[in-house]
Amino acid sequence: MSEHETRDERRHRFDPGGVITGLFFLAVAGVSLATGFSGESVVSLRFLVPAVLIGLGVVGIIRVLTRSRRRTLR
Repeated sequence: MSEHETRDERRHRFDPGGVITGLFFLAVAGVSLATGFSGESVVSLRFLVPAVLIGLGVVGIIRVLTRSRRRTLR
């Protein structure tokens, strides 16, 4: 049995951490673009900074909790 056959036999499970991380960064980029295009602040910094910090914390926790889905054990 070759290495290619064993790789195909393994099931790859869905990792929600990547999707949540991508959506978070797309949302931050959308707010940044909206602010740039409108010329005025779309979201007050009073709300934006804590939201970004909390979002980064949540993304980090999800990435740690779903690490086993990304790890290739030998």
